[in-house]
Amino acid sequence: MKKKLLFVMNHLHCGGAEKALVSLLQVIDYDHYEVDLLLFKPTGVFLKQVPEEVHVLPSPENYPYFDMPLKTAAVKCVKRGAFRDLFVRFYLNFVMRTEKNEARREQLAWRHVVRTFRRSEREYDAAIGFLEKSPIYYVVDRVKAKRKLGWIHTNYSNLKMDANIDQPYFEKLDFIVTVSEECLHSLRNEFDLYHNKLKLISNIVSPTIIRNMANEAALSDPIQHQVVRIITVSRLSYVKGIDLAIKACKILIDRGYLVKWELLGYGTEKELEENRALINHYGLQSHFVLLGVVENPYPYLKNSLIVVQPSRFEGKSIAIDEAKILKKPIVVTNFSTAKDQINHEVNGLIVEMDPIAIAEGIERFIQDESLRSHVIDRLSEENLGTESEVNKLYELVH
Repeated sequence: MKKKLLFVMNHLHCGGAEKALVSLLQVIDYDHYEVDLLLFKPTGVFLKQVPEEVHVLPSPENYPYFDMPLKTAAVKCVKRGAFRDLFVRFYLNFVMRTEKNEARREQLAWRHVVRTFRRSEREYDAAIGFLEKSPIYYVVDRVKAKRKLGWIHTNYSNLKMDANIDQPYFEKLDFIVTVSEECLHSLRNEFDLYHNKLKLISNIVSPTIIRNMANEAALSDPIQHQVVRIITVSRLSYVKGIDLAIKACKILIDRGYLVKWELLGYGTEKELEENRALINHYGLQSHFVLLGVVENPYPYLKNSLIVVQPSRFEGKSIAIDEAKILKKPIVVTNFSTAKDQINHEVNGLIVEMDPIAIAEGIERFIQDESLRSHVIDRLSEENLGTESEVNKLYELVH
């Protein structure tokens, strides 16, 4: 008899955790596992990549009230006579306005939002909250399962969450999974009481899938050999260091390089406005381009000269692994987990977390063809597939 698994996630927009979930779903053995997927918001570019064997469940009935403007939600609640939902929506608005810590907002709101969600009718062999906060909370509070797992995709200490709120949820989980040694160390520091529950499962990365997708589509603009084509795949948030990349681009232009730096990824309206303002401030409109979310980023990676990851914080970057699979010289900043993926001057460059250092790392790759060739040769020798990591999940389920 097949084991029944449930994965819970916010959505499938362009992010590292979302990509990791889809990659995991693509390698599960569906001869032995029956998989349901619950998305609070069933949207995102990765939705099309969910295998057809996966049963995508309807979202919690009342969730849309908490993902729409307050006035619209109030009108809908009153029309339906859903006054409890209306009260919770007003409380959520209060929390959003008064709690300055963005991560803690979601934690505080959950205890009220969850009251509007029904318990799952189906019982699972294992339920997996695939992201910190709401997906994990939902699994604990609203799912019947023999085993419950929570997934943490980044260094917990950097999340600025309230560990006191997470503690009772983690107590009820059978396993707490994270994606790198650095992230595991962080969880041990915060939750040593549960050290026996902590497990490491690396993100699933399939070289075959990535290389095939890299060959799928041609870019809309022709490659100009005199142009230094740089790619960053990232959200636009502060922790991803996009401001550092924009300033580094300005330095390269001032040094006489013809640069086209493309950024693939999403951001909030505020983040888009801030980054566009910085691009305009430095006059980089034709040199630093925000392409937004694209369904298939791999042709852009394939046709770039250099990939840059300018993050301030990372758990384990899927974008770095994907660039390595496509054998791209990559410049990363010296965030805490950088050395987990890059060996400096062997398969990439690790530079300090400032625009000048980023620009100089890029400049080294532009000027030194032998260094580029050395990095590409070393990447060609690496075994970068992690499909077998799914076996660690099977062990926890059983």
